[in-house]
Amino acid sequence: MRNVLEQVEYRRAEARLGGGEKRIEAQHAKGKLTARERIEVLLDEGSFEEFDMYVTHRAVDFGMDSQKVAGDGVVTGWGTINGRQVYVFSQDFTVLGGSLSETHAQK
Repeated sequence: MRNVLEQVEYRRAEARLGGGEKRIEAQHAKGKLTARERIEVLLDEGSFEEFDMYVTHRAVDFGMDSQKVAGDGVVTGWGTINGRQVYVFSQDFTVLGGSLSETHAQK
């Protein structure tokens, strides 16, 4: 059981990195926040519950089948603003520039 939990936590940490540390640093170098950072600023502290974190695109053309990143370029979920429940999304520009795919749109 411990092994399963460790795998889940590993996948979660990997998904939270989006396109990876290098792309996160590039966002910060431009003075921009990442998708998760923007959500963190917007919502009440500790209220964000992400869903569909592990969704990936289904594209296979142009070598896309080798570029699957959990989340597919958008962070979705719910939280609260001043105690009021809201649903939010934020495009993740560290993953394929935040471009829209079929699964991204379905989220």
